[in-house]
Parts: sequence; structure tokens; C-alpha cells
Amino acid sequence: MRLIAREVIDDIVARSDIEQIIGSYVTLKRAGSNLKGLCPFHSEKTPSFVVYPNNQSFFCFGCNAGGGVISFIQQAENLDFVGAVEFLAARAGVSIPQDGKAERPGEMSRKRVYDMNLAAAKFFRECLFDPALGGDGLRYLTETRRLSMATVKHFGLGFAPNTFGLLYNHMRKLGYTDEELIQGFLCGRSQKTGKPYDYYRNRIIFPIIDTSGNIIAFGGRVMDDSKPKYLNTSDTPGFKKSRNLFALNFARNHCAENIILCEGYMDVIALHAAGFENAVATLGTAITSEQARMLARYTKKVFLSYDSDEAGQKAANRAMLMLGEVDVEVRVIRLPDAKDPDEYIRKHGADKFRRVLEGSQSGFQYKLDGILSKYDIGDPEQRIRAGNDCCALIVTYYSAVEREVYTSMAAKQLSLPLDVLKNQVQVLMKKRMRDKSSEERRHAQSEIRGVGDRVNPDVIKDVRAASAEEIILGLMLVFPEYRTAADQEAYGLVPDDFFTAFGRRVFEAILELHRSPDGFSAPMMEQLFSLEEVGRIQQMEQKRRALAENGQSVFRAAVETLKSAGARRAAGADGDAVSGIERLLRDKKKK
Repeated sequence: MRLIAREVIDDIVARSDIEQIIGSYVTLKRAGSNLKGLCPFHSEKTPSFVVYPNNQSFFCFGCNAGGGVISFIQQAENLDFVGAVEFLAARAGVSIPQDGKAERPGEMSRKRVYDMNLAAAKFFRECLFDPALGGDGLRYLTETRRLSMATVKHFGLGFAPNTFGLLYNHMRKLGYTDEELIQGFLCGRSQKTGKPYDYYRNRIIFPIIDTSGNIIAFGGRVMDDSKPKYLNTSDTPGFKKSRNLFALNFARNHCAENIILCEGYMDVIALHAAGFENAVATLGTAITSEQARMLARYTKKVFLSYDSDEAGQKAANRAMLMLGEVDVEVRVIRLPDAKDPDEYIRKHGADKFRRVLEGSQSGFQYKLDGILSKYDIGDPEQRIRAGNDCCALIVTYYSAVEREVYTSMAAKQLSLPLDVLKNQVQVLMKKRMRDKSSEERRHAQSEIRGVGDRVNPDVIKDVRAASAEEIILGLMLVFPEYRTAADQEAYGLVPDDFFTAFGRRVFEAILELHRSPDGFSAPMMEQLFSLEEVGRIQQMEQKRRALAENGQSVFRAAVETLKSAGARRAAGADGDAVSGIERLLRDKKKK
């Protein structure tokens, strides 16, 4: 990755007010001197996401995401550190000089991916309009699919000829290397010869464009019944399929009231051509939590228009679950006499599709119909099973109001007394809450023991020493006097005292920045660590800010604990010695 100069980062961060920037993604409410909102990085009903304007940072107490404005943009826009800095620079009107930066060997920059994809998109487009190369593709789009030339051009559709090296040779002439073409999934590599070959062949090409207008990936569709039907770009340095949606670049300007979510590219294109410009599609996968949160940023109502087969129904149920978690209202479209929106519009036209939209079902009614269709309600045993299934469905809804309404609906359609279903729902709710509490306790105990800690896996080896490390590092992050003391070895603290690799890296990074001509900088720390690591560093800092007792005695006791732990490990002791922190707290109680 490129390393960006300190003065450039400081200038960009100074021009990027974290409250204003995060406020454009999240609805924030004042909570004392801070602001709170629902976290944009995980699904939650109760706000646990806090913005701290005083020190220009944020932290989520639910998923431990945290850092400064650059880290936020990295996660919100799916960018690396350099990409986030460039994003903020463009927003602030700051130009980033090109000197003084280095590229990590073998790593392809995001901009390089975008430039390469743009060149490939132009190639695919030229092939589509070349009668010798793309005649079959153009006939498929205009005759079989009945798309107008205006629609074909609007979506930048193209065609990949049925050759193994036409695109490869073209891109090589433009200066792109074999490794770049393979990293960007424009080419594959032959297992036999080791030579690159064109990844897309004899397919209609759909460019995937982000909301900034960059071509970030491609989808390729066959024109017959060949398998696989779709071939999609896998994740690259410039693209994460779980965090993007097809045609959102167009739909974002037409989705204030609602969005239509489809399964396929052709469904979306057919809807746009028919005047429904608020249609989008997932990218060859079931909807992800990231895509659900993205949709929630643009609208509060989503119409699901999935295929009517079993796979489509499963996808619809998953989408309802994901969208419900981010508080988006879901309506389900049923298309009689058609398997998808593209076919329906070609058969019946836009006006009838609009009426289908108006007659759409709520997500609950769709699921309830699915349950009722499985059972013969006239049979007592089957009605009991149907009633149990309905109650199990109702308890998955967060709102008590929703549960009340849906219980009444189910009781009416099952011809059962309302009180009977209400009692069963209450029993299941209590069990659900007990299970949730048990899971939270297990998770909390695992966190305390350091089990499954991906950021700092060494914690489990010595929880007490790891806790001392976090106290030391948290104090150094918040208070400059502890950085100075550590630098001067006033407490005899050295990197080798840290037994976790992560703690040692943070300690050395803090001191390195402290010793630099410009001094310590939180944004520069973000450049040196991954997003998960930045979140942990922010957590250390927030813990120390939240405590009143942050004096030298706490720092000294933590250092003593750390050194004692090191001595025990060196001597092979069993670790039963009382820690410095425990002794400090015990002495305070005696006083």
C-alpha cells in the first residue's frame, strides 16, 4: 500500500469533521457531549454506536468498530486506507501530491483496478457493436430480450467474444500485466500451460458501477442454457461483492420512497426500461447484512421481486430477515404467470406490473401463506403444527406491536382462539430471551478469557498480563505524559516486556510516532494497522477515557504486573503470584 505523508493526512483530517461526515451515513442524536446512533456496520435495534466530537473518533460498543474519520470511511465505503484518504481529500477539495509514496510490491491499487475495468468495458462495448464479433450478442439483447439501443447504451452493456485471448492481447497492449489481469478477474490462468486466458467468453457483459461512477466489476451471462448461467467477478482490491448492488448508481436518485430488489441483472434492466428506475439486484449471491444496511441508508421500504421457484422463496425469506434487522419494511411481489419481472413485463407490460406492486404482500403475510400452504387446516393435528409454526415465526419479530398484530392475523386464519396463540408466543418469547442471555454470557466469558480473539490471539495465554498491556497502551494513547515516560524508560518498560505480538506492535508504533518530528498522531496509527486492530486500539482508548482513576499508580501497577508475568514465564512458574494491579486495589480497600 502507498504510505501517505503526515502533513497530508493531518490536513485532510482537519478538513473532515467527523460529526458531519458520519451524520451523512447515520442518524445521530445528541447524548451529552457525544452523539449516538444505530451502527452502520452491524445490525442492531438499540443504538450502541457513539461519535466523540471532542477527539474526532467513534466507537461501537456492539461490534467494536472504532477509530477516526478515515477508519469510518474505510468501512462505510469499502476502501483501503489510501482509498479512504483520497475519498476524503476529494470531498474536502485537497489534492494529494504523488511524491513520497511507495507501492507495496505485488499489490494492485484500487485506482489501477478501476482504470483497467474501464478499458475492458470499452473493449466489450466495441465488440458488441462490431458485427463480426458481437452480432449474436446484439441480436440477443435487442430481439430476444427486446431491449432498446438506448437501454443497451445506458447500462454500458458489452459482449465477450468466444475467444481465449482477444481481451488479453488488447489489455497487454495497454500496459496491463498478467498478474493485474488475473487479480482483476479479467483473465484466468491455465493449469496446464500456466498462461492467462480470457475469463469471459461468449457472454453478454454487464458492468457493475459503484455510486461514484467507477466500473468495479463485471457480470457475464450466457445467451442459451449453458452452465454456469452467470459468471461474476470475484472479490478484487477494488471490489467486494457482498457490499455492492447492481444499478444502485442509477437507483439512488429514485429510491426515496422505496426500492425494488431483484435477483438478476436482466430483471433490473427490464424494470428500468419500463420506468421503474428504483430497481437493484444483488451480485450473484444471496443478500448480505452489508447490502441490507446499504439499502437502509437509501430507503425504508423494499419490494422483493424474486423468482417464484423454491430457490427464490428461500432467498426472499433470507432477505426479509436481513432487512428486518435494519428496520426496513418489506413487501413481497407475487408475479402470476411469470417466473421473474423481466418475463412478466414482456408479457403484460409496465401498467400491470405497477398494479402488482400496489397489491404486494407484507413480509409476514407472505411467510404466513407459506406455512398455511403446507398444512390441511381442516385436520386437527395439522392445524396444531401450523399453529406452532406460526408462533415460532411471530417471536422472530422485534416489535411487541408487530407480534400483537401478527398473532391476531394468524389466529383468524387458523380459526383458533387469540388467547391460545398469545400464550404460546409468550412461552416461546421467554425461552428465546433465556437462550439469548445464555449466549451473551457465554460470549462475554469467552471474551474475558480471550477465546477466539482474532486481533490478539495471544490473550488466552495470560489474560492477566494482556489486561495490563491494554491498560498501559490505553494510557499511552490518551495521555502524552505516559508516552514520554515510556520513551524515557522512566518505568523500565521496553518492547520485550509485552508478551502479545499485537501489544508489542502497538507499543512500538506509539513510541515511533511519539519520537517523530511531528509527534504522536492517531490518524497515522490508523495507517499502520488493520480495521479490526484499529477498533481494538480505539477500545483501549475509550476504556481509559471512561475511568476516573488514570494516575501514575495505575500505570506503575500495570507495568509491574506485566514484568512479573514475564518473570514467571521465564522461570516457568505457575502464575499464582498476586499482580501489581490486584495489590494496588487491595491496598486502596484497606485504606
